[in-house]
Amino acid sequence: MRSDILKLICDPTTHDALEIKTESDARGCLQEVLVNPRTGQRFPIRDGIPIFLLEGEVSGSNQKYQAMYDRFAPFYDFSTWLYSRLKGMSVETRLREYLDELEVKEGDRVLEVAVGTGRNLQFLPRGAQFFGLDISWGMLKRCQRNAAKWKLDVALFMGTAERLPFQDEVFDVVFHFGGINFFNDKAAAIHEMIRVAKPGTKFIIGDENEKLAKKYEKLPVTDKFYGDRKQAISAPVDLLPPEVQDVKVKDIAGGDLYCLSFRKP
Repeated sequence: MRSDILKLICDPTTHDALEIKTESDARGCLQEVLVNPRTGQRFPIRDGIPIFLLEGEVSGSNQKYQAMYDRFAPFYDFSTWLYSRLKGMSVETRLREYLDELEVKEGDRVLEVAVGTGRNLQFLPRGAQFFGLDISWGMLKRCQRNAAKWKLDVALFMGTAERLPFQDEVFDVVFHFGGINFFNDKAAAIHEMIRVAKPGTKFIIGDENEKLAKKYEKLPVTDKFYGDRKQAISAPVDLLPPEVQDVKVKDIAGGDLYCLSFRKP
């Protein structure tokens, strides 16, 4: 754990600063852990990825989609490529429909919430510092492999969007694309993304819209994830705090996805 990264992270519940310690596990092997010195809460580090999920924390929709993405992780990049080809475009062209909305500059700290396999990060300026959080261990491991292949330096974390393990106002760019439709608490996730961003930050948040969800609910495999929606999917404009600025919503990917953008004052 690099010292510059340690300064940016915190206990996601109390927001206390953390310390790194080396301890012996049950087999007598040494391992690094992050410790809240005030409460004693410990967060393990596995394969270089700090894990900020508390026992029993993952439930409801988060648990359902964590399991889905763990199973789907090995095939996710191929499915992205195939979907883009069926749409008659490259992966980069399709992703740039929303990535070009971001304002990434040299040296910026960039956080992607629900980073998945890291497919978005490969198309952002290489001079930025990348951070990614996801609830799926399978996706994080795939992202770790992709980052090595693409020669990207990405600090990865396992946790929920509703409780981000980062200090207030430390990121220059924060974005999320894909997943928020089925978060346990969308409002809490949006609040957290705003909390960890610096003033003036432009955000993008996006996911499938109702049009695409209706297609998914008729397909095998995806039907059980999209067929029990309690309400129609729409961009979560109503969950934004009133003080945010420059709120815009547009449909992209041939009308299959929504892209919500706004700015922190």
